[in-house]
Amino acid sequence: MLAKDNPQIEHILAVDDNPDNLILLETILESEGYEVELVSNGTNALKQVAQSPPDLILLDVMMPEMDGYEVTRRIRQNQEIYIPILLITAHHDASVVEGLDAGADDFIRKPFDHEELLARVRSMLRLKHSIDEQRKMARQREDFVSRLTHDLRTPLVAADRMLNLFHEETFCSISQDMKQAIFAMIRSNKNLLEMVNNLLEVYRFEAGKKNLQIENCHLRQIVEEVVPELTPLAIEKGLTINIDSSNLNQRDETASVVKGDRLELRRVISNLIGNAIKFTDTGSINIRVSETSVKPQGKAWVIIEVQDTGFGIALEDQATLFERFRQGKNKRAGSGLGLHLSQRIIESHKGTIEVFSELGKGSVFTIRLPKQA
Repeated sequence: MLAKDNPQIEHILAVDDNPDNLILLETILESEGYEVELVSNGTNALKQVAQSPPDLILLDVMMPEMDGYEVTRRIRQNQEIYIPILLITAHHDASVVEGLDAGADDFIRKPFDHEELLARVRSMLRLKHSIDEQRKMARQREDFVSRLTHDLRTPLVAADRMLNLFHEETFCSISQDMKQAIFAMIRSNKNLLEMVNNLLEVYRFEAGKKNLQIENCHLRQIVEEVVPELTPLAIEKGLTINIDSSNLNQRDETASVVKGDRLELRRVISNLIGNAIKFTDTGSINIRVSETSVKPQGKAWVIIEVQDTGFGIALEDQATLFERFRQGKNKRAGSGLGLHLSQRIIESHKGTIEVFSELGKGSVFTIRLPKQA
């Protein structure tokens, strides 16, 4: 019975250009109950790994045409699942550093002690089982998050629609006090829905399932669209929102144009302006859209700065501000997903996002995106 047909039997691939060495490895390993596949060169080893990935690879270093280092590098480049590699060499001057840098997990020298070989094999297999279990748990967690967020969105969207119908007195007249209570419920429901949407988007980015719809995006236009939507929130707090795009050439059709996903970039800008309003009680929100005259890294950059006159962020908190689920110390801090998601979006557009802040003096969030040539 092959190992792949019985998950309890571990499958080991032995690669050596010396038939005697292969027979010795086979004898030792099969005596311990392992299923052993023998291959005499690197090319066939790569084919075997692609067709039927083993649980462990014992790989001779010195082989003609393709040595063990090169085989190791190619396996690590194309490998979707983790396979531990134990390099075997008869030369005491073999480069351990080169082998480990190539991606090998351990070394053993010929002539090897049978017990030492088996101990290293057991150690490598324990390592594989541990990593496989961690990846399995990570996949299960990602699946749980994905299903949970999908399942949560449906009732939240339905509740949002129903609450708005009540607020608009679609079914019957309601008192002003009831309207205020329903409006508070609508806001809370929207906050929860936003958190669920952010969680779903973070999952998509981290699972590699996020597909960006790339097109020419006018960042100045996006800012000018977002600001009126958020202005009522600013007015409630007595704040003003100012847009400064004087640095841009108003006649240049390519001014502030970048290649990107318009909806995702809009999400980032809305999040930064919304946060500025949330954490500012007096003063203003100032948004500057500009372009660099100098070209770092050979590129021109479009820059968006969102400056507030709010509470500010402590220096020790700025270092972890963009981490997932990292909530600020301010009592108004949210789930810790918005800024993390914003960073993922900007980085996926090959840009940067950073913050400069002083307690009591406000904050400036700066986005830099490559300008469309």
